[in-house]
Amino acid sequence: MEYRTLPRTGEKISVIGMGTAYIGEQNIDDIVSVTEKALDYGINYFDLAAGHRPAIEGIGKAIRNRREDVFLQIHFGAEFTTGEYGWTTDLNKIKSAVNWVLEQTGGDYIDFGFIHCMDERSDFDDFVKNGVLDYMKQLKKDGVIRHMALSSHTPATANAIMDEVDIDLLMFSINPAYDCKLGEYAHGNTDERLDLYRRCEAEGIGISVMKPFCGGQLLDKEKSPFGEPLTITQCIQYALDKPGVLTVLPGFATMEDLENAMKYFEVTDEEKDYSILGRLTPLREQDSCVYCRHCHPCPAGLDIALINKYYDLACLGDVLAKEHYMTLEKTAHDCISCGHCNFRCPFGVNQNERMISIKNYFGC
Repeated sequence: MEYRTLPRTGEKISVIGMGTAYIGEQNIDDIVSVTEKALDYGINYFDLAAGHRPAIEGIGKAIRNRREDVFLQIHFGAEFTTGEYGWTTDLNKIKSAVNWVLEQTGGDYIDFGFIHCMDERSDFDDFVKNGVLDYMKQLKKDGVIRHMALSSHTPATANAIMDEVDIDLLMFSINPAYDCKLGEYAHGNTDERLDLYRRCEAEGIGISVMKPFCGGQLLDKEKSPFGEPLTITQCIQYALDKPGVLTVLPGFATMEDLENAMKYFEVTDEEKDYSILGRLTPLREQDSCVYCRHCHPCPAGLDIALINKYYDLACLGDVLAKEHYMTLEKTAHDCISCGHCNFRCPFGVNQNERMISIKNYFGC
């Protein structure tokens, strides 16, 4: 397992976590077995916006004696009174649901308390009006919630809430389809979505990724919005390459699903390469570097993806990005304009011109 660090507080989070949209359809014993196997693999991050009530019951049994070893996303707005996932902004229902989750998981604290599923401004207005935000802030003050967090599918709404509430982590839907304005939750254009990821990295806000496979459509040739399937590892790598991303949360329904996701750590870099998207997506029209490193290695030794990333973050006002850029062994100034990266870029970015702009911006 690999781990990434939550920027503001230093917790180490597994780059693959466990989503729970589908596992609740299994019996409790199977849910416990899959969760225990995930723990054995080093997965320490679990989302509890489950599709079905048994998912939380089973995970709770599996982690009860290992609560301090894991991080849980607990959502203020997800409730399970019918046995299946429901959404609410009613304070009393939320209190009841959260208390039930705490009982099931054997803890008296919440690692990440989520302002849950805010896709419209009106959702958040109701959340505030009903006193849920004040309730969460009090729990944070009392030490029950360790990190405030937010889940959304909509860049504009996420940005607006982040302007008003100090959060440590954003749960957002990231996959090639949504980033290319394809699919049910493809809210915001490509640039808006990338700017949100960059904002998170610039402000030290981690991202946990939901729907990395676009509900499984990206893995299915018949259902893929691109007309060709991607692999599990390509989708995971795509999400992990985005600024701010700490962990990707595939929905494990079975042991086979878990095993397939864990093959990410066994395959070659070539098998993780998602440059096929260059001929399938409209990202080429954006002339936007997505930091995929397909242009590497650079004949002059530049870390082209990292140079682009620091430039984009600096343009958003991240002072540390400039400091990081200045410590690079080689900067845009060292570009020899050989065109190797332009030839290899699957998204049609003119890196020669980008390097000139970056050199002029940083002065080196």
